[in-house]
Amino acid sequence: MLTIDGLRQYGADVDSGLGRCMNMEAFYLKLVDKAVKEEAFGKLSDALASGDLDTAFEAAHSLKGVTGNLALTPMYDPLVEITELLRSRTEMDYSEILGTILGKRDELEKMCE
Repeated sequence: MLTIDGLRQYGADVDSGLGRCMNMEAFYLKLVDKAVKEEAFGKLSDALASGDLDTAFEAAHSLKGVTGNLALTPMYDPLVEITELLRSRTEMDYSEILGTILGKRDELEKMCE
């Protein structure tokens, strides 16, 4: 079950995230639950697998915004990194950073069950 304390242990900056949600705890938790189910995670994975850096950038940028607004720092930080690499269309193996992002998403998703 997703809780504020669980999000703190996960590494989220809960106070910032709650502040953006006018300190409405239930609303914040609902948005976090919705964020882990974002289709953009699959879009990012698929685009990177096919070498479509433009689509990958769009997905990463979208996810960066969502996770940043909710202060989900463990996902946000690697999303900032991958977004900037994709912005400059850096040709590289993205599997490690993508693995970090998806691992942190999966960790949070388990908390939402």
